[in-house]
Amino acid sequence: MKIDTSIIISTYNSPDWLEKVLYGYNNQTYQMFELLVADDGSTSETRDLILRLQKEVFFPIIHVWQEDDGFQKTRILNKALTQSTTPYIVMSDGDCIPRKDFVEQHVKYREEGYFLSGGYFKLPMSISKAITKEDIYTERCFDLNWLKEKGLKTYFKSNKLTSGAIKKAVLNTVTPTTASWNGHNASGWTEDILAVNGFDERMQYGGEDRELGERLMNNGIKAKQMRYTAITLHLDHERGYAKPEMIEKNRAIRETTRREKRIWTKFGIQKEKVTV
Repeated sequence: MKIDTSIIISTYNSPDWLEKVLYGYNNQTYQMFELLVADDGSTSETRDLILRLQKEVFFPIIHVWQEDDGFQKTRILNKALTQSTTPYIVMSDGDCIPRKDFVEQHVKYREEGYFLSGGYFKLPMSISKAITKEDIYTERCFDLNWLKEKGLKTYFKSNKLTSGAIKKAVLNTVTPTTASWNGHNASGWTEDILAVNGFDERMQYGGEDRELGERLMNNGIKAKQMRYTAITLHLDHERGYAKPEMIEKNRAIRETTRREKRIWTKFGIQKEKVTV
């Protein structure tokens, strides 16, 4: 079986959530992929989990780790990008369980000159904790009735779980949400991502993923909306790493990228040498 797609999953000290996510990838209908865990400084508990699950899942897991230096997601994602071995990249997070057709949908709709912008469905903490391996393998956790029995309050975004092919296409077209590079669910061609030098490593939490998408679009790559087609369940968690100064710094970088229509970042995969 030829591997033609790389899944890159970011994580930090959340082995319980990561385990559920990896079970989700072990349940995929499309299986010609490798998976890279972009680990932003987790303890050995995450490493031990990966070693254990590697014996159970069908796909190869590449553990890309760096020392804990605060929130440095962009840095570890760039390292993972350089270790991927395929022409196509799907990115998500270690708190997002993929529906069984998740990879299949990204592969089905990938197209030269485009990146894909997928969606997620947020769960409360009580349901996030309650989901088991069996719930993932049977897809019960994606069943709206099952979620309602667990206490989920339904709202419009529940359509992500219940829509058929025609309704998905309509909702993707009419949604007011702009297609963007979302850290929780996006995909694109490796050569396109490398052409803009990957993620800007100055950026920490707050729009750091979208800035990559903005440079891709500045470079002529269009965004395709997959909000109701490629679905993950987002497990709840605290965000102690979110700091106002990070968000403000990122906002300023994104504003410069948009205003100057920047394609390349000097702070990405390739680092510019400082001359004296």
